[in-house]
Amino acid sequence: IALLLLSACSLNTPAPPPDVPHVEFLFPMEGVSVSAGTDLQIGLVATDSTGIARVELLIDDLPHQEAHPVEAPTVPVFTVDMNWLAQGAGVHVLTATAYRSNGTASEPAIIRVNVVEGS
Repeated sequence: IALLLLSACSLNTPAPPPDVPHVEFLFPMEGVSVSAGTDLQIGLVATDSTGIARVELLIDDLPHQEAHPVEAPTVPVFTVDMNWLAQGAGVHVLTATAYRSNGTASEPAIIRVNVVEGS
């Protein structure tokens, strides 16, 4: 009976999450303040054992820029530099997502940037 109960418990154990790509911001840091009109440099690194095919950057949920590796269709580590002309005073949300060639997406990496009016 104990064996039956133990085997029944293992049926309810969730499967481990599937391996997915990973992306993170190298810079800027979360919560940084920049003056309006600043050409903000954005550094991203995406990794995946299967290979990264592209990285997308959204600003306030709107598509801003997309990058693809130039050395091969997919790469295990993809470092990307992008720019954004900071505009519109207030907090802006930057969201990066990495993708495999089959469309499998990473969990989004999200930071907030505070744009302040220049003096």
